[in-house]
Amino acid sequence: MGVWVRAVLRLLVLQAAWALGGGPVRYSVPEEAKGGTVVGRLAQDLGLEAGELEARRLRLVAKGRRASVEVSGASGALVVSSRLDREELCGKSAPCALRLEVLVERPLRVFHVELEVTDINDNAPLFPAARRKLSVAELTTLPGSRFPLEGASDADVGANAQLSYTLSPSEHFALDVKSANENRKSLFLVLSKALDRESMAVHHLLVTARDGGRPSLSGTMELVISVLDVNDNAPEFNQSVYKVQLSESAAEGTLVVRVSATDRDEGPNEEVCYDIISLVPSTVKDVFTVNPSTGEIRLTAPLDYEDVRLYEIQVEAKDRGTPPLSGHCSVLLEVVDVNDNAPEVWVTSLSVPVPEDAAVGTVVALLSVSDRDSGANGRVRCAVWPAAPFGLVATFEGSYSLVLREALDRERVAEYEVEVRAEDGGAPALRGSRGLRVPVSDVNDNAPAFAQAVYTVLARENNAAGAELARLWARDPDEAGNGRVRYSVAEGAGGASWRSASRYVSVEAESGRLWALQPFDYEEVQVLQFEVRAVDAGEPALCGNATVQLFVVDENDNAPALLPPAGGGAGPWAGGAAGSRPGPASPASL
Repeated sequence: MGVWVRAVLRLLVLQAAWALGGGPVRYSVPEEAKGGTVVGRLAQDLGLEAGELEARRLRLVAKGRRASVEVSGASGALVVSSRLDREELCGKSAPCALRLEVLVERPLRVFHVELEVTDINDNAPLFPAARRKLSVAELTTLPGSRFPLEGASDADVGANAQLSYTLSPSEHFALDVKSANENRKSLFLVLSKALDRESMAVHHLLVTARDGGRPSLSGTMELVISVLDVNDNAPEFNQSVYKVQLSESAAEGTLVVRVSATDRDEGPNEEVCYDIISLVPSTVKDVFTVNPSTGEIRLTAPLDYEDVRLYEIQVEAKDRGTPPLSGHCSVLLEVVDVNDNAPEVWVTSLSVPVPEDAAVGTVVALLSVSDRDSGANGRVRCAVWPAAPFGLVATFEGSYSLVLREALDRERVAEYEVEVRAEDGGAPALRGSRGLRVPVSDVNDNAPAFAQAVYTVLARENNAAGAELARLWARDPDEAGNGRVRYSVAEGAGGASWRSASRYVSVEAESGRLWALQPFDYEEVQVLQFEVRAVDAGEPALCGNATVQLFVVDENDNAPALLPPAGGGAGPWAGGAAGSRPGPASPASL
């Protein structure tokens, strides 16, 4: 199968896995890959077109560590941006996976990417010391005697860290390698033939450790073996391995274990002195001390389960003979976790302000929650307070979305103070929280409303032009332009036409003050009825109306007038009853 065909099949598998399971997109890249190396066609695997990348702002968010990869802006490919060292990133943990979050906007979505950094054989086996000195008594040390050696370590993993050992040719010594477990081997130098100091006082041997990589790498340690006599019994421990458990909260000075070794010799050759000769991991020092006389090992520094979970202490018991002989044992200390780390909450993305007409289910923020403890102590429950109008949705392990659960109303609540609370499963439980400020942005959802539906206004006739008749006011609870109101006389409204109303009155657009344009004449018009409209500046604009009934109050501004005689009779009172005079016009005649 060609390279091109394999690439196509791999892409189809990735896309099918995403469509069916909604799980993370997975890639792998060897450590030490050069900058610019293409890890995967990220945009294409996520179903994004090339033209969408800039508009949707595709970006990476690393969780807790430097990602060393980036998204190519031109192609949307995931490429190596800086040196990837698997040992620096993950140590001996395998597989070594980086968890990344990919965020795209418009609409906001989050995708999860797992990038496995695979091991290459770039670390040679390394012994704790380049030279090791041993003392072996002549003659009295019988063939088959065993001397523990400190094995080499290899920072790689898998086959690249599987070590094999060889010893330079010797008729007196051989190597015995036993597998303590799948990751560690016990190394012993075995005496195969009795020594004779007079024939050779010092033996120089070379131990070579070779890993299983292709090509393999190797490291060496020189053994300098001095042949001595006299003291022919080495101290022996009552156990070759001591297994101990200790809580990480143990105080300094706590007794870890008491080791004991005996020597069958007498006098000074029987007196034993204890010492710690090595500690795994070797980077941790001065954590334990041993009483040289009693063999009591005590704690001298705090333990931290999250840093080191297992210690291997090599203890030597050496007698006071001339030359001294020694025996060795291992102490395996398992650190027991306690709930000493509170959950931590981070905000990885926040989309504010939130429009008050946002739909239920809108994602407001993306959150990441973690707890360094293990087991129940590291299992975290999350909740949001207050419980409304927001809620939490778990999107991935340790990742949550803050979403809208209820409709918003800016005029009721313009801003929310939200707290995301995390609690672990320890006893007692520890808690952490993160506060968010979520402002609500306004939309034009309120029309102006007048204080009255109908305004009754009285105006005296012969009033002065420009006189203020009334002041109208409409309330709009929206903000900024959505709540800014302008007033106008509605065209063609009420009992009088727009033309007749506009001859007499006008309304000031900003203040709503109603002005008289000219003096009123009761004999000409007694009532004007028209509408005033209030319109806000939103998009689209909303409006409200109020009816104005303007009554003109009569003044005595007309003198009596004589009517012509009825039927053409002579004289001013002809045709009328004696003493009668014309009365005022009836209301129906106005």
